[in-house]
Amino acid sequence: MITQQGIPVWVKALDPLSQFGLVHALKQRPEIALISDADLAALQQSQPAGQRTAPPVVALVAVDSLDSGAVQVLRAATQRGCRRTVLIGSTIDDDALMTAVELGVSGVLRRTEATADRIVHLLQAAAAGEGSLPPDLLGRLLGQVSRMQRPVLAPSGLSHTGLSDRETQVLRLVADGKDTQEIARELSYSERTVKNVLHDVTSRLQLKNRSHAVAYALREGLI
Repeated sequence: MITQQGIPVWVKALDPLSQFGLVHALKQRPEIALISDADLAALQQSQPAGQRTAPPVVALVAVDSLDSGAVQVLRAATQRGCRRTVLIGSTIDDDALMTAVELGVSGVLRRTEATADRIVHLLQAAAAGEGSLPPDLLGRLLGQVSRMQRPVLAPSGLSHTGLSDRETQVLRLVADGKDTQEIARELSYSERTVKNVLHDVTSRLQLKNRSHAVAYALREGLI
């Protein structure tokens, strides 16, 4: 039985060293509740017969490249009930990126950028139903799927703007001159959530502050 609080996360790496490193890093984080293969199987068995609602589990998959073995792991994660998937990869080319999104991956992180904080942030975003890709990868992906945006991007919580709906709403209100408290009240969020959304946008797009984020979004036509 899983009694821990936090986002249930199932970790799967294709090499033992990466598996050990990810588990060791995440077990120190109170935001995360690591679950084993046995836990995942138990969750599936505990569902009522015929019920298709997946348990609230996020899969964290680490690979060198998105080869056939990695694709099998991603598919297995979905089949075993993981509702969202975050992928850490060493090599992510255009074909691999398309494949990952089609397989339901909502968050992608390069191995060289995979700090514990960034991994946790992506897991939290995935659990909230939001997608997150590095800006350059998102641009490459959009170049391939602009004609099929809705069927490919929307299920993973991504949009052609590179921002989630929540991020777009917050930035629009910042652009209107509203402060954190006013934004939180208007969107029925906590002030901490608003701050986290802004931090995510500025970090992901490598911007200096909220004003820079608004200027960027306006210049790029994102809001």
